[in-house]
Amino acid sequence: MKSLLYLSRKLSSRMTPTIWFLSVVIFALFLAFILPEVSERSYEVTQTSDSPDGSFFYTPEKLYTVAEQYGESGRSYYIKERFSFDIIWPLVYWFFLTTSITVLFRSISNEKWLLLNLLPSFGVLFDYLENISTSAVMYFYPTTFPFISWAAPFFTSIKWSCIYASFLLILIGGLLRFILIAKKMVYKFKN
Repeated sequence: MKSLLYLSRKLSSRMTPTIWFLSVVIFALFLAFILPEVSERSYEVTQTSDSPDGSFFYTPEKLYTVAEQYGESGRSYYIKERFSFDIIWPLVYWFFLTTSITVLFRSISNEKWLLLNLLPSFGVLFDYLENISTSAVMYFYPTTFPFISWAAPFFTSIKWSCIYASFLLILIGGLLRFILIAKKMVYKFKN
């Protein structure tokens, strides 16, 4: 627990409003320009919008169906994207989510609340595990490895849970921050 608190404090000490603003700009640019382009290119190569990492949960059978739909060139493209674009994208959303949670929850006096800024790191960890496992399935297809094909959806679900929870924390942190500011304003107004 102490090492997690240390890591959380280290992140907190480096997260300034300027860094948070930079993370918002980079995240917005990725959402507006890069993700649509990658999605379009993926569709051109695979001829389907199905992707295992876009679902909250899927079965091994669904993963093998997608691998079949992709064909050899689509599977090759998928693997290449997991180890190029999908190395960078998790770092982009991690940067945004971590800075946002840190900046919003830093004002809450209990230091353990700040541990919440580590949640996006777990999302990235499971995103990378998902990429490795789904790429292994694509690489070895049509040969099947049940452990890997069951691990992939598990990793995907945990990844999405961490990411969704991080966005929820941003909403909660924003609301708490608003309440703190409103209380200070009311206090100033009364005095």
